[in-house]
Amino acid sequence: MSITQFPVDAVIPDLVRALAENPCAILVAEPGAGKTTRVPLGLRDVSWLQSKKIIMLEPRRLAARASAKRMADTLSETVGDTVGYVVRLERKVSAKTRIEVVTEGILTRRMQSDPELSDVGLLIFDEFHERSLDGDLALALALDVQRGLRSDLKILVMSATLDAAQLSAHLGKAPIINAKGRMFPVEVSYHDRPTRFSLIEDTVKAISRALRQVKGSLLVFLAGEGEIRRVEEALARADLDSAVDVRPLYGAMALADQDAAIKPSPLGRRKIVLATTIAETSLTIEGIEAVIDSGLKRKPRFDPASGMSSLETVRVTQSAAEQRKGRAGRLGPGHCYRLWPEAEMRSLHPFDEPEIRIADLSSLVLEMAQWGVNTSDGLPWLEAPPAATFRQAQDLLRQLGAIGHDNAITAHGRDMAKLPLHPRLSHMVIAAANLGAGLAACEIAALISERDGLPRDASIDVEARLLQIRGSARDRHRQTTKQIASLLLSKSDTAEISAGVMLGFAYPDRIAQRRSGASFRMASGGGALVPAHDALAKSDYIVIALLDGGDANAKVFLGAEITRADIDKYLGSLVETKEGVFWDTKTNAVSASRRKLLGALQLEEKPLASLDPDLVAEAMAQGVKAMGLGVLPWSEATTLFRARISFLSRVLPELGFPDVSDAALSTTTDHWLAPYLQGMQRKSELARLDMLMILRSLVPHDLLSRIEKLAPTRMEVPSGAHYKIDYDTDGDPTLRVRLQEMFGLTQAPQIADGRVKLRIELLSPAGRPVAVTQSLETFWTNVYPDVRKDLRGRYPKQLWPDDPINTKPAAPRRLR
Repeated sequence: MSITQFPVDAVIPDLVRALAENPCAILVAEPGAGKTTRVPLGLRDVSWLQSKKIIMLEPRRLAARASAKRMADTLSETVGDTVGYVVRLERKVSAKTRIEVVTEGILTRRMQSDPELSDVGLLIFDEFHERSLDGDLALALALDVQRGLRSDLKILVMSATLDAAQLSAHLGKAPIINAKGRMFPVEVSYHDRPTRFSLIEDTVKAISRALRQVKGSLLVFLAGEGEIRRVEEALARADLDSAVDVRPLYGAMALADQDAAIKPSPLGRRKIVLATTIAETSLTIEGIEAVIDSGLKRKPRFDPASGMSSLETVRVTQSAAEQRKGRAGRLGPGHCYRLWPEAEMRSLHPFDEPEIRIADLSSLVLEMAQWGVNTSDGLPWLEAPPAATFRQAQDLLRQLGAIGHDNAITAHGRDMAKLPLHPRLSHMVIAAANLGAGLAACEIAALISERDGLPRDASIDVEARLLQIRGSARDRHRQTTKQIASLLLSKSDTAEISAGVMLGFAYPDRIAQRRSGASFRMASGGGALVPAHDALAKSDYIVIALLDGGDANAKVFLGAEITRADIDKYLGSLVETKEGVFWDTKTNAVSASRRKLLGALQLEEKPLASLDPDLVAEAMAQGVKAMGLGVLPWSEATTLFRARISFLSRVLPELGFPDVSDAALSTTTDHWLAPYLQGMQRKSELARLDMLMILRSLVPHDLLSRIEKLAPTRMEVPSGAHYKIDYDTDGDPTLRVRLQEMFGLTQAPQIADGRVKLRIELLSPAGRPVAVTQSLETFWTNVYPDVRKDLRGRYPKQLWPDDPINTKPAAPRRLR
């Protein structure tokens, strides 16, 4: 096999035939097969393309640029001739370009402007196993175009690891072509997993060990930019060989710095490449002989409960670990040092979760609205967006004015979709531009979109952060700002608006009011915590751009101060004025005020002098509901009457007695209680209420006269005494009486038109319960003999007959 040949070359004829006969095809190519750079070249001159272009999608900008350059080198051409690329901030194509390598967002915008893709014959989705949000959307749009507008458009999906059978079914039984890889053996060693405190130290130790054991360069996989910087700082303090260069590699770096990390080292030198997931796939870094894998990565996750996204550090999947290991075996035998025990490999998830399940969908929903689709199932998805997250994204877009109440895109939404920004930031720069401050807004949007490369202790204040950006980060920030401004057509600013106002346009739900110390409450209702040492901690109001989306006190990473005057001036449409009478839980009294509210924030409150008596009564009723019914003056007679009504409502529902349970009364205080609260304004005045009269007013007049018969308060017993009936019990009402006063009675008394037998609680001569029954005959026959035997000795002066049924009852001690 010559150096110009790759394993995938052997299956390119199969791909040509498959795509000639089918609209879609799938290529599963093992690592090292050469699919990324060989397949587009092998297909560029096939007859079914009809001289149209090939567009290949790469998930990452670095891979897109590198693969285009590799293909151009293969053709002995310059990038921009037959092979070109278009990525954010850079475009190298010409009239003679036949193969364009683009990142996914670029293709989406191209389809939005030219849905037919009239000059394109083949779309290639590379590394589709990553299941990025943009990738899923681009494939859904491409299938929509293919099935509705361009039956001749071909789609090829490529990956080293994916569920090819499921994808084939989704693509209309697309044929699957498999290609062998070209991997050299990689020796794997495992180590103890580092803690979050020892990660940097353990990584540096592994690097030092690898430098002694291999002669080539090292590729170190770390979770994110922060870890890369800390390892770089630690290596600067270490005693490294002077012939070893340390090269960071992450997505937000300047393009020239990325190129320096992937190009071959000069003769006699080697390098340590400190990389994020950017180096996992579609990228061959010359000279790499060993991989050191921390087993960690950053992953965005959207929390529907808070409406916020955050980056979380997670363990890599099994497939990602294998991809990383494979980087050491591209050019020769290699080594892989995994910073975790071998036994933990089994606990890793097999594959990454598709981003569409866990991401913020607002950008996707805006793209769909521009496409003319406003339901989550309106496109041929491989996996449809979750309905709840989809609706939440629509709510945000409506708040920003990007879509209307019918979920159709507005003119403002179309302007927002033209900008390569999150919808929040798009809305911000357009709103600021309309006020003459578009360029300043573009700077802030660039700062939030691109990581700025500042030290960890940098200020969280946006304006201070802009002044601190330096070096290549400053150059990249300027380049991004220029690109956004060119699309916005802003040439110069004519007005000066604070960063807080601009962030308020983007994040109205994150306008926050200081509560105490460095703690803030956001308009969304959530809490946020500013570092106590930061100047923003002393501000009365701030707007938060970045936070960790955590618990009740999320940590703030980036924000700006906003004044109350600026809220009124620029964001006044968000402020709601409420005038009313309400119950003040602090004073337990009625209060009347005019309040200005921004979401959950109370910006201002002024007392009202004149009070509407009806509104005061309603507020008092709400106060009773808040304090609980126990605050009302319940007398013994009122409590008994209420218990009797509850009993009759339960056992004779057809008569229409009202429900006077706690649950029913608590929820309707404004109906039954408010009319009697006229003239009252505080808790202490509730003592004036006549609760018995109020409860009697709830009972229909025709039923009031029947209460005594249906639910009497007293019952006569055989001794001639009248005893109270207890209705405030679980179960049936209870009559408590001395056992001797019930001699001769075999049937328990009945109430409620004979529906209910009273429970008879028989008492000893000392008044203590000895038995409870609703069948006196059964008691006298079966239970009484044992009671008589037990109590006769203790109470010898009392009557204990052998035949209680035929014995005259004892006289009552006193009438009750």
